[in-house]
Amino acid sequence: MGKDPNRPVILQDIAKATGYTINTVSRALKDKDDISRETCAYIQRVAREMGYVRNYLASSLRSGRTKTLAMIAGSMMNPFYAILMDLIQREAVQYGYTLFILCSQDDPETELKAVQMALSRQVDGILITPCSFESPALSLLRESHIPFVLLSRFQEGSRDDCVYCNDEEGGYLAARHLIETGHRKVAMLTHRQVVFSSRKRFTGFRQACLDAGIPEEDIGYACLQDPDEILAQLKAWIAAGFNGLFSFCDVEAWGTITLLENNGFRVPDDLHVIGFDNILGYINFTKPICSVDCHLQDEARIAIELIRNRIHDPSLPPQQVVIPVDFVSRCR
Repeated sequence: MGKDPNRPVILQDIAKATGYTINTVSRALKDKDDISRETCAYIQRVAREMGYVRNYLASSLRSGRTKTLAMIAGSMMNPFYAILMDLIQREAVQYGYTLFILCSQDDPETELKAVQMALSRQVDGILITPCSFESPALSLLRESHIPFVLLSRFQEGSRDDCVYCNDEEGGYLAARHLIETGHRKVAMLTHRQVVFSSRKRFTGFRQACLDAGIPEEDIGYACLQDPDEILAQLKAWIAAGFNGLFSFCDVEAWGTITLLENNGFRVPDDLHVIGFDNILGYINFTKPICSVDCHLQDEARIAIELIRNRIHDPSLPPQQVVIPVDFVSRCR
């Protein structure tokens, strides 16, 4: 009796078609070293031609692992997260992992539901950019004992694995660039207080200014979300002689530039605006800006290394990796 065309292809079907045992077929499909390369190639080719699809659920029941990772990020509307997700996906697939993407919208309740969803899918590990260190999502992760890694975040005194760029160094480099290009009254603008990063970036920014002899009154800082309030602050800074602005990230920098130009200001003549993340290093925008490069490719690679290490050895001491940053000048 032939194979039922409505039934999925199973290992027994491939074994019958190739003349090899089920065990040999199974090991060849997994590229095991004890099966010759020629045999592996032959069995894999026959399996493809027969329409074989590996049953990962059955594999996970046998191994206790699903080969699935969850990534919980703020929002895919921000290219920063989209780029980081894409880079992590590329790293994960090299080790046979599937990436399960969830967005928290930087809301603690949504973030908690995302963690609960990931846990219900029995993922092997979770990569998360927490919106707050007081988030109930982090408490749940610690209580569940599932391997997890914090992305772009660091909490002093914690015992969590994490990978993040040197935000303070980035802020320092941003201020130094503005100062070296002739700006002596400078400010930093952020749309919201991003846990850990906002404080660290301004700390570095302020220190570079002080090191250059710039007085405190010529170092501005504002955290504003409302466009009208942002515009009012920008006008006040410009009227006071400020001519250099460090935006928390590239997306906010582009938003600020658009707001200024739509209201009759000239960038960079009236205000030189720079960003952070170096998004232009990954995707093309028509409006180039100077930016701090936080090396997202390195963050993705290290994040996968950390989560794999934690999955395979839960007893490892916490690993906290800081990625150096560089400044990319696109001034014309």
